[in-house]
This record gives sequence, C-alpha cells and structure tokens, in this order.
Amino acid sequence: MEFLIVMVLVLLVMYVLMIRPQRQRLRRQQEMVEGAGVGDDILTTGGIYGTITDAEGDDIVVEVADGVSLHMTRRAIAAVLPPEEDEAEAEGEVVDADEETVAAAETPGRGEGAADAAAGERR
Repeated sequence: MEFLIVMVLVLLVMYVLMIRPQRQRLRRQQEMVEGAGVGDDILTTGGIYGTITDAEGDDIVVEVADGVSLHMTRRAIAAVLPPEEDEAEAEGEVVDADEETVAAAETPGRGEGAADAAAGERR
C-alpha cells in the first residue's frame, strides 16, 4: 500500500514539474504563431529574420530584404519579435551609457591609481 502511495506522489510531482509547464509553453508558442500578422517582424526556425508581408491561412510571405520574399508556413515561425525602437532613441541610450561610464570614472577612489591597478591586472 505504501508503494502505491509513493508512486502516485512521484507521478503527481512529475506532472506538476515537467508535463504541465511544457504544455503551457507549447500553448503560448502556438498562440504567438497564430497571432502573427502582416507587418510583424519574425525569426524563423532556420534563423532568418524578416517581416510578414502577406498572410493567408497557414501560408505566409516573409520579406527578408528589399525585393526578396520567401513563402513559408506558419510553423516555420520561431518567434515574433517586439517592435524596434527608432534609431534616434537607440543612439540616445548609447550616449547615456557613455556619460554614466565617464561619471563612474570621475568618482572618488576611481582615479588614476585605480586605472593603473586595473591595467596591471590585465597584463
């Protein structure tokens, strides 16, 4: 009787830790693929980035470069990518990161001695 209880508990733990999360992951992937539409940037299972230009049922047309389109099925979608930020905003973030680096280098205790010590460690 104890063996039966232990086996039921082991199966229950396996379901909770392995089977249920896998089913949820598959369900989210399927919803993402079905929800992909015209204008969405995607990554294919083959590693190709592109933009959906036409979608009809299970067939999609993906533009991978100017004038270059691929016809494929929705199952080839590995991920729907988030919209990209404008280049001006992206450049602004890089400038901010540089300013933080300069500010960190100018803080007390991080002067020339700290830079010399860091250079010595790299040698």
